[in-house]
Amino acid sequence: MKNRSVPVDTLLPHVGYQNVAEACAWLGRVFGFQEAYRYGEPLAGVQMYLGQAYVMLRSARQGCMGPARLGYGTQNLTVFVEDVDAHYAMAKEAGARIVEELHETEYGERQYGAEDIDGHLWLFSRHARDVSPEEWGAKVPTRG
Repeated sequence: MKNRSVPVDTLLPHVGYQNVAEACAWLGRVFGFQEAYRYGEPLAGVQMYLGQAYVMLRSARQGCMGPARLGYGTQNLTVFVEDVDAHYAMAKEAGARIVEELHETEYGERQYGAEDIDGHLWLFSRHARDVSPEEWGAKVPTRG
């Protein structure tokens, strides 16, 4: 299904973790990510994927703190999954801290939110219905 309010394009976020190996294991166990490759000795980074979504895990730079240590989020990562209800149940069973219960948004997504071990917020979503941005009140600039 396509949803005009939530386009999906290619983006490779790089997310810093205090312990990349621990984050890799946690994201695999709790969210179902799989490892594509790793690099560095000691471990400096891991590329992981879930479906068509890829993310680079990297060691946090010296002096940098993740959201858990800062006390607030710095970004949200949205990953589209085929069966968001099953994914939600899996993550909850595995002990993920659910911060947004499974629901349908006004812009046509069925999604939930959870925090990882460093406090990064992940949204897992699937298109529930096709909704134009104007239908839920968004303003779309006129293109010439």
